[in-house]
Amino acid sequence: MGGLIPLGDASRPPTRFAVVTTLIIVLNSWMFLQELTYGNRFVWVWSAVPYRIVHGHAWITILTSMFMHASWMHIIGNMIYLWAFGREIENAMGPIRFAFFYLTGGVIAMSAQILGDPFSRIPTLGASGAIAAVMGAFLITFPRDRIRTLVFFIIFFRITLIPAALLIGFWFLMQVLNVGVVTQARTGGVAYLAHIGGFLFGVITARFFVDRSRIAYRWG
Repeated sequence: MGGLIPLGDASRPPTRFAVVTTLIIVLNSWMFLQELTYGNRFVWVWSAVPYRIVHGHAWITILTSMFMHASWMHIIGNMIYLWAFGREIENAMGPIRFAFFYLTGGVIAMSAQILGDPFSRIPTLGASGAIAAVMGAFLITFPRDRIRTLVFFIIFFRITLIPAALLIGFWFLMQVLNVGVVTQARTGGVAYLAHIGGFLFGVITARFFVDRSRIAYRWG
């Protein structure tokens, strides 16, 4: 078993504290604790159920579901990716623009999944779609940056630098080739359609959100 875990941008360390990225991680963590505390009833009330939404009910869950997760591995993995890519995109956009971009990307991603399977009664949840939007924006904004990445295979691992275009491009290719459920759990999960929808949103809209005057080049 192997994989790639992005740890951060080695070419462009953040020049400002990423307050919104940090708050998003805190909010996701708090929501996950609520899930652990209140169980299935909490998940059912606040996660996005496509069948329920297309019939005009619980539209707020399109937003709330993007702060929920199906398991410890699900939230840990998502928050690692958010921390790796979100800080630089927040620096490039500014906190307010980034917050709007992140939330809009998450809503677009959830909507893509709902439209892809509108009669599903399985709860859909996770920050993956919004994070995919961040990754799409990163690809457009910093394609040549080198990402410090943990590469592992069974018990062997090493940290290496991988170009953002290669790492994120490979990630997106996997989403396209594996259209299906991201995580399988009793409560359902976020679908690859949400990843694709969020990513495309980020790629298409990044240039409208990024403030070039905020970008600091620090090649290392």
